[in-house]
Amino acid sequence: MHVGMAAVFQNTDRALSDHQIYLNELALADMAEPLGFDSIWSVEHHFTDYTMCPDVVQFLSYMAGRTRNVRLGSMVVVLPWHDPMRVAEQISMLDHLSGGRMILGLGRGAGKVEFDGFRLDMGDSRELFVEYGEALLKGLESGVMEHAGKHYRQPRTAIRPAPFKSFRGRTYAAAVSPESARIMAKLGVGLLIIPQKPWREVEKELTEYNALYREINGTAAPQPISAGWIFIDPSAERAREMAMKYIGGYYRTVLDHYQFAGAHMKNQRGYEYYAKMNEKLAVYGDQKAIEFFADLQVYGTPEQVHEKIMTIHQQTNNSGFVGVFSYAGMPHEEAARNMRLFAQSVMPELKKFDAGAAIDRSQPLPDLRYAVAAE
Repeated sequence: MHVGMAAVFQNTDRALSDHQIYLNELALADMAEPLGFDSIWSVEHHFTDYTMCPDVVQFLSYMAGRTRNVRLGSMVVVLPWHDPMRVAEQISMLDHLSGGRMILGLGRGAGKVEFDGFRLDMGDSRELFVEYGEALLKGLESGVMEHAGKHYRQPRTAIRPAPFKSFRGRTYAAAVSPESARIMAKLGVGLLIIPQKPWREVEKELTEYNALYREINGTAAPQPISAGWIFIDPSAERAREMAMKYIGGYYRTVLDHYQFAGAHMKNQRGYEYYAKMNEKLAVYGDQKAIEFFADLQVYGTPEQVHEKIMTIHQQTNNSGFVGVFSYAGMPHEEAARNMRLFAQSVMPELKKFDAGAAIDRSQPLPDLRYAVAAE
């Protein structure tokens, strides 16, 4: 199994300066290759303390020069916030700088504060994502950007430096809603799975995505990549306590940033699935949602962490797992310890595991409290 780490640059409650947050997160990213991780990732966000990586490609370009072998993943570049031509150039340039090490992750965004900051209508995001995605993916294969659509019109223009290696098989997109999963199948890209809803819903949507992908593309879909927030400790009791504090604390920042419970989500065009989340939050409350999210993630002793990741594989057939080790104001020393212990005690077994082998579904899955769904 491919194993990566993500640096998210979160400055919860502004306990530190933004500069110190960057020093800490870059130190963790520098640890990735020596510890044996296969890839380094980050995620694009703007304008708040939620995560402070407004340019993922710039960060990955920096890491390309500091590493030799690890792959470099965008989790994600949010297409509606960019000119697709510029994205194509940046991605191709990073691929040249890194010797073809990029893993391209795309998304459409869901934060009102970000769409407002860029003076964009959230209601257009799905159409923008589809048009931009079609143009970008075709351009990266052909070396030429050209599109004539409702929102995006691009005269035939060469991408320079020209892409030198296909992005097929190394392009993924985040899909929270069922509608997004169908869009990704049509675009011919793999899925990035960010745990935030019941696993049985994820399995159902993956089944539909896989069938549609084969129908449209005439081949099996790429295995997904799954991500998760990790807290590992020799003590199961401490691991759970810290998971509820920090992973739970992270989800509080999610609720603050995305404003899922806000009135704007109830009738937001293109975000009907999020309106259902809005209704569930109103019924169950923030605390239940926080506990549910924390229990979807990966925490415990090394043995428990390994077991949870193996269970995720049984449920998703993922080829890779990306861990987030620093979040919600966790002290840097704790985050570094968290990452080192995972790399030493769990990652070797994961990397020996053949994630492409057929899954044995005859054995019952362990009870990991994944069924505490707010539905």
